[in-house]
Amino acid sequence: MVGGGPAGAAAAITLARGGACVTLVEREAGAREKVCGEFLGPDAARLLEGLGLSLPGLGAAPIEGAILASGPREACWSLPFRAWSLPRAVLDEALLGLAQGAGARVLRGRAVAGAAREGAAWSVRLSDGAALQAGALVLATGKHELRGHARPVPGGAIGLKLPLRLEEPLKDTVVLLPSAGGYAGLQPRAGGGANLCAALRAAGAEARDPAALLARVAAGSARAAALLRGAEPLLPRPMAVARVPYGFRHRDAGAAEPGLYRIGDQFAVVPSLAGDGVAMALEGGAAAARAILAGQQAGAFHAALNRRFDRPMRWSGLVARGMEAAPGALALAAGAMPGLARLAAARMRLPGAGGFTPA
Repeated sequence: MVGGGPAGAAAAITLARGGACVTLVEREAGAREKVCGEFLGPDAARLLEGLGLSLPGLGAAPIEGAILASGPREACWSLPFRAWSLPRAVLDEALLGLAQGAGARVLRGRAVAGAAREGAAWSVRLSDGAALQAGALVLATGKHELRGHARPVPGGAIGLKLPLRLEEPLKDTVVLLPSAGGYAGLQPRAGGGANLCAALRAAGAEARDPAALLARVAAGSARAAALLRGAEPLLPRPMAVARVPYGFRHRDAGAAEPGLYRIGDQFAVVPSLAGDGVAMALEGGAAAARAILAGQQAGAFHAALNRRFDRPMRWSGLVARGMEAAPGALALAAGAMPGLARLAAARMRLPGAGGFTPA
């Protein structure tokens, strides 16, 4: 298992509970912030409950409404479900704790330098020179590539995250804020404050200077300007990750590497406005584990997971294109027809999450 985020941890937990011998390698030695909005919908909540975690028990903050603002226009609606906000550092630590408790061997602060197929097994080389052998390799490295097994994606957007302290607290609501060359989201943080996350086609000073990022987002709407007025950045510079291929989906076309199972962002990168990335990571991780335990080949697993993710990927892609091409019209439509906005929010979730079995 390469990577200890939600996808890798869910796979390790499910495999270990199924009686498999599991080693998970996580390059970070300890918990840290990640470029992630930290939105968890009802599908993520159900999947976490199935693994043994309660979001309220972890201190997650509830989210019940949404706002979309562009220029002078804005729309407000209640979500058709309860969602949650929880720092990734808290979630990741809880999941890795479950993995260790289930019997998985967790190696932290060590990176995978390379992996190659040798006969019927995989040989995995670690950064400290150690080597591991495995019958199956689960690739859960998120937005980072493993040398020799990189995703075939061109370019991509720049993802940014900046924790803030706001003059007026943001309660129970996520706010979508289109801006020049992309969009941003503002979400309450569990414990206080808010996360400002942005997906931009290009960024200069915004990737280095909190004031520049705040100014760019604030220029997109009257609501953004009001929310961000007097905002205090909690980091000296935004967290950033480049070349994020939003909308990417892994397709084997029958040519999957034997025994290599891709999950999380290595399999699909949902547009960030959907807020379903963690749910898809959890679902993919658990499904990969079940596929391995059942002896299902990687290509068949990937095809089944593509079918499973088709609806949220298509709906989120449609909304993301509308957000970039005509955000004012989208805000007008959502304001006039809040039921349509609630429908879109529901359709961007995984249906019946937690009960998926690979075909």
